[in-house]
Amino acid sequence: MAITASMVKELREATGAGMMDAKKALTENNGDMEASVDWLRTKGLAKAAKKSGRTAAEGLVAVSVEGGRGVAVEVNSETDFVGKNADFQKMVAGIATVATGVADIDALKAADMDGKSVEQTVTDAVAVIGENMSVRRMAALEGDTVVSYVHNAAAPGMGKIGVLVAMTGGDDAFGKQVAMHIAAVNPASLSEDDLDAAVVEKEKQVQMDIARESGKPEAVIEKMIVGRMKKYMAEVTLVNQSFVVNPDLTVGAAAAEAGATITGFVRLEVGEGIEVVKEDFAAEVAKMNT
Repeated sequence: MAITASMVKELREATGAGMMDAKKALTENNGDMEASVDWLRTKGLAKAAKKSGRTAAEGLVAVSVEGGRGVAVEVNSETDFVGKNADFQKMVAGIATVATGVADIDALKAADMDGKSVEQTVTDAVAVIGENMSVRRMAALEGDTVVSYVHNAAAPGMGKIGVLVAMTGGDDAFGKQVAMHIAAVNPASLSEDDLDAAVVEKEKQVQMDIARESGKPEAVIEKMIVGRMKKYMAEVTLVNQSFVVNPDLTVGAAAAEAGATITGFVRLEVGEGIEVVKEDFAAEVAKMNT
């Protein structure tokens, strides 16, 4: 497979690796971007395991809680200016309220909102505001107690990051602390039991490949992997992470002290996972003049 300059650029931005290292990684892995990231990590050449692509979409995440059920809804726009628009914020708040009574994103789009479907309401807003908009995601959470939190709030109940925490026991103050922790640290799952087995196995394989680069015997490597995977779990699972409010405790230990059991969480961040294609204006001008 031919390795293009744009592929090398994408891999460099995703990993922080040098140009020649990125090109070699792509060559060794026949252009497979994900495999190339793992190859660079194995060789110790990736500065960080960043996501490929950039999260740059705008809009707001709104949260709403009624009794023991909470919802978080992401509504996207093209620019950050729209997120500050009072009419847009009013619409997003209304959509979040409607979301408390539906099961999923498809039901939300079809649900009634002041005599029109949510989807039609958004379409009409596009014509008025002049930007493309969409209801992208919805997540719901149920529990004995559900606490919500928004980070970088643009208005009450909506901001750039929306978090819901479900728990038994404890109080709202502790739940909000946990929600703030989740907003800041972004755990991959509640506990080891909730982690995708494929993700765990992939990380274990990467760590084994890294360890083998040291040339140590397999018996030693096996022991090294136990420690490394324990550290990995402490980094990505909520209950095993150091609590930002008190780093001497894990979140799980802090919950126990507060008489609470965390049963679930939701975290939505505006534009998460969306890649925005950057226009190369200079290249376009050059092309026009050829």
